[in-house]
Amino acid sequence: MAGRRRGWFRSSENDEWIEHARTTLATAFLDMDRRQSAAEAAVHAADQIFPERRTGARWEPLRHRCYGAAEVYLTLSAELEAAQQGGPPVPQGRQRVDAAVRQLADAARAVDEFYRGDQGKLEEAVAVLGAVPQLAQQVKVAAAGVRGRAAESEFADYPSVRRHAAAVDEALVTLEAAGSGGSAGTVREAANHLQAVTNELADALAQAPSRAAAANNAISSVTTRLAAVRTRAEGVPQAFSALLREFNAASSADLANNERESQRAIEAADAALGRARAAAVENNPEFALDLTTSARGFLAEAEQRVDAVTKRLSLLRAIRSDPHEQAKAVRFRLRDAQMLAVSRGLVAEWGSVLDAQAARIDRISETLSGRHPDYWAYVAELDAVTEFIAGVVDRMRRQAGPRRE
Repeated sequence: MAGRRRGWFRSSENDEWIEHARTTLATAFLDMDRRQSAAEAAVHAADQIFPERRTGARWEPLRHRCYGAAEVYLTLSAELEAAQQGGPPVPQGRQRVDAAVRQLADAARAVDEFYRGDQGKLEEAVAVLGAVPQLAQQVKVAAAGVRGRAAESEFADYPSVRRHAAAVDEALVTLEAAGSGGSAGTVREAANHLQAVTNELADALAQAPSRAAAANNAISSVTTRLAAVRTRAEGVPQAFSALLREFNAASSADLANNERESQRAIEAADAALGRARAAAVENNPEFALDLTTSARGFLAEAEQRVDAVTKRLSLLRAIRSDPHEQAKAVRFRLRDAQMLAVSRGLVAEWGSVLDAQAARIDRISETLSGRHPDYWAYVAELDAVTEFIAGVVDRMRRQAGPRRE
């Protein structure tokens, strides 16, 4: 009789409760699993497309939480099924079912919060990931079209066109390799690179027709500049001779080779210009432009050599006409620095340092003696004092402001 009672209880009230419990658990699990799957797919997309965001690392604790809830569900569900089929009853069944449902619901809620917190970025990643195959195909078609135009162009031998065409060829190979087994992120990166180099090739083709005119203009400009520098260079021997006659030999010792070096640079510029003209005639304007750039560099060097002599002569003559004007300007800077030290309460720290510069200026001024004073050394030493004072002023300005003893 007792056995029949136990069987009756199992087949009615207990079976009904177990069935209800299994349904409730399954509903909670499926709801969590659906949310988890959607979020995990978005996280996977984000990790492939935007790995720098580290979305997967932030998702990992939630993923383990969902797996933990799922494990509880599977274990309890198996026990309930066994009990329903006549096995042993489930210990503390109702409490465990309630706890498992809460755990599943809490995990689902946490997934929702995570997703809502990054929803815009996650949906962007999913959209981009879905578009990657189409993007790769579109970019390859566009690249092939531009590459074909480059191969058939009359400017195909221009260095810029050849260089950019080779970059497109290499990027196409890279994209094909990425598509054979790389991640979506790798494919997208390769597609974007191919698109960039394709645009550069298209730009090179668009600019190619104007290269000839640009080369001719550059050649004309450099020709004019070369003539001007040659004219200016003709005055170097006379200026250097004046330096030797009028001033201490030490004042121009560093300029002794400037005439020869300026002529060397002018000749190098002339040679580069001649090669540029030849390249333009041979329909190679880009090489001609490169050569005119080289010629400009040589001319800049020649100008610097020429100006160094003529400016030195002008400077030394100005100093000779009023040798104390330069020292007066440095003393004026020194007074400004001393006033700054007073206004900031820094006399104790910097006063003696600045006072020493006044004595230094006096010693420099005393060197202007004899028939041919070394005015260049005089200028150089005063410049050194000026630079030192500027450094002290800069340090005082960076110190905390007025201090009082």
